[in-house]
Amino acid sequence: MGVDQSTPAPSRAGRNLPAAIAVGVALGAVILGSLFWQKSLFVLVVLAAVLAAVDELVRVFQTSGAKLSRIPLFVGTTAMLVSAYYGGPLALLIALALTVLATIFWRMPGGSIGFVRDVTTNAFLLGYVPLLAGFAILLVQPEDDGPQRVVTFFLVVVASDVGGYVAGVLFGKHPMAPTISPKKSWEGFAGSTLACIGAGIGSVVWLLDGHWWVGAIVGAVAVLTATVGDLAESMIKRDLGIKDMSNLLPGHGGVMDRLDSLLATAPAVWLLLHLLV
Repeated sequence: MGVDQSTPAPSRAGRNLPAAIAVGVALGAVILGSLFWQKSLFVLVVLAAVLAAVDELVRVFQTSGAKLSRIPLFVGTTAMLVSAYYGGPLALLIALALTVLATIFWRMPGGSIGFVRDVTTNAFLLGYVPLLAGFAILLVQPEDDGPQRVVTFFLVVVASDVGGYVAGVLFGKHPMAPTISPKKSWEGFAGSTLACIGAGIGSVVWLLDGHWWVGAIVGAVAVLTATVGDLAESMIKRDLGIKDMSNLLPGHGGVMDRLDSLLATAPAVWLLLHLLV
């Protein structure tokens, strides 16, 4: 039987590579355009992505029997990101606290059965997605170089992903976490490390006029957080028995399948740039 040439075969790493590249380029163009045209548009882009991710997690968590409070989750997510942009870290934390309380009150009429499971799932979702995403919003706050900080953040995460993908496909032989993510290899992690540190140095030196060693630190920390973020999302999917969070993004899966490394890395990059640049 012949191979249907009209359907792109997935790559060795399990992706439809042309579709993944096309979607990645399109998303990058939207992010860059919003950043350097009007920073408030960037907030809207992030908010749209985060709301989509929250919706994905609500859907998959419900398959485990948890009852999530959709309205306070969506309203609270919006309030957290807008608060981060206009009020900074403290406003982000206050919005988080109020949203957690709102989800508790919203769940109370449902009775005591499953109450702890439901409110803790709500709180986990809020801490995992909108809280971490809030640090990406905090990155854009500085008037002089906010967009450049965001670009630095995205570049190190993309470099980690691309470096790991290329090295893993070409040289991957030793599984890194076979019970969590079988396709991840130590060779891929080495590629991620080299690419991420290189991107960190280049970004900090050329975009932020910082010291090269600061960029090296940013890259070294980012490769760790990006890897942890990727593995953490893989554990969630394995626990729930799903392959992708959704099929919204061709070649990538769901929105959360693209945000996992970004979410885990945003607080670390914000803190390092805040302290060292």
